[in-house]
Amino acid sequence: MPKIADIQETPNPNAVKFILKEPVSYGTSHSFKSIEDAENDPLAKSIFDVGDVVSVFYMDKMVTVEKTDEADWDEILPTLAVPIRAAESVGAKNGNGNGAAQTVGGAIAAVLSDDPKIAQINELLDERIRPSLASDGGWLEIIGLENSTLKIRYEGACGSCPSSLTGTLMAIENMIKDEIDPEIEVVAI
Repeated sequence: MPKIADIQETPNPNAVKFILKEPVSYGTSHSFKSIEDAENDPLAKSIFDVGDVVSVFYMDKMVTVEKTDEADWDEILPTLAVPIRAAESVGAKNGNGNGAAQTVGGAIAAVLSDDPKIAQINELLDERIRPSLASDGGWLEIIGLENSTLKIRYEGACGSCPSSLTGTLMAIENMIKDEIDPEIEVVAI
């Protein structure tokens, strides 16, 4: 059972990030946008069961929870801490035996793609973008590259944060255009 080391605000006023002392996943990201999505995930389901939860994202030693606009953090934080503390810690390996991220939708296909351009983009994102997003309780997955359109999905606190869809998206597109391919357009889905 992981202990909570810290609870941090994020740029998204409706999301907080729980920093844990033990990992709840190892190198894998898990994102849930509804209680139905979380039905087969004990940690995410138990967080949704608290009520007033819009989304759950977790990865390694971080759990990000987004609340409804109506909910008050002072009331909901103590109840959210209970299922997070009760979660199972994981050992040094992830459950599926490989290092690929487990995400919703088609992102796993992009992670496993042998397209050299996607590999370059992932490397750039890993070095320059994802660490900043993770520090704010979020993440970013590549959904696919079709023609010159790169489809991405923000996760965690970034999923509904206004700055993700404006400044961050433009910064990502500019970096990719400058360093990988000037024809690529980036869209968030």
